[in-house]
Amino acid sequence: MLQLWMISHASGKQDAHRLLHTILKKYYGCIDPTFSTLPGGKPVLADSALHFNLSHSGPFALCGVGDHPLGVDVERIKPRRPGLPRYVLSDGEWDWFTARGSRWEDFYTLWTLKESYVKYTGRGLDCAPRSIVVPLLSPGQSGTQAGLWFCAWGGEGWRAACCGEEVPSSLSLDSLTLTESKKENL
Repeated sequence: MLQLWMISHASGKQDAHRLLHTILKKYYGCIDPTFSTLPGGKPVLADSALHFNLSHSGPFALCGVGDHPLGVDVERIKPRRPGLPRYVLSDGEWDWFTARGSRWEDFYTLWTLKESYVKYTGRGLDCAPRSIVVPLLSPGQSGTQAGLWFCAWGGEGWRAACCGEEVPSSLSLDSLTLTESKKENL
């Protein structure tokens, strides 16, 4: 089962890694995980059937763990250069975005969906962002496309998304106490 956790008091990559270690220990009994990377650079647990993905932005860290490959993304909402949405959104996404008032919140909803897909594939952003077409979802909605599940979430100042082969549970906004983790290259 795909489960997601997010904390809003993170301080970047280190806390995202600590969040993963805390979840692996608390919920999966994995005390001393070992990591490796796939050919595209996606980190994986060595010698484990579990899959995970991490994201962090500003004070937010998001972690997903499941039985199948997945990708997650969280973004702090902040204005970007004005031409960015037109550059990265497909024509259908652009129409949806502009019909909703061209708000940065809606841009980040689409962007996190795109990033979660890219992270699911493990290939990285190896093509034009506008060629990555995702379902048009609002925060709190889920949908399928090309056999994959997509879910979008949002709150004050942030947007998050998940893409994977299984339906994710709800996003847990836990106040987990982060454990110290060994320094690992993820």
